[in-house]
Amino acid sequence: MKGYSRSQLGQAGEDMAEAYLQEQGYEILARNFRTRHGEIDRIVRQGSTLVFVEVKTRRSLTHGTPTEAITVQKRQKLRQTALAYLQEHGGNGEILRFDVISILLQNAEPPKIEHLQNAF
Repeated sequence: MKGYSRSQLGQAGEDMAEAYLQEQGYEILARNFRTRHGEIDRIVRQGSTLVFVEVKTRRSLTHGTPTEAITVQKRQKLRQTALAYLQEHGGNGEILRFDVISILLQNAEPPKIEHLQNAF
């Protein structure tokens, strides 16, 4: 993914994560849900579980793993954004979960996708 801008890299990672989620049988409900608190990359359903998914994509491990980029402050913003989604769309008594999908795109290697369920 050399030559990609930061936003292009992020978008490519989100697209890969979405394809992965669909292959795993998740139903995509929302993409890039935004509020004044922040953004949730994907909101999906798996059976009776509503899942808020943060996608992190990196080109290398120089600055740590993609998952390590999710700080306490980022988790708080994700929670606030999820609450706004629930207020807007209703929760319907579903189980709620926050997942992280980390994608590592190094050189010509195939993408490395890791899915951490119940990340926080």
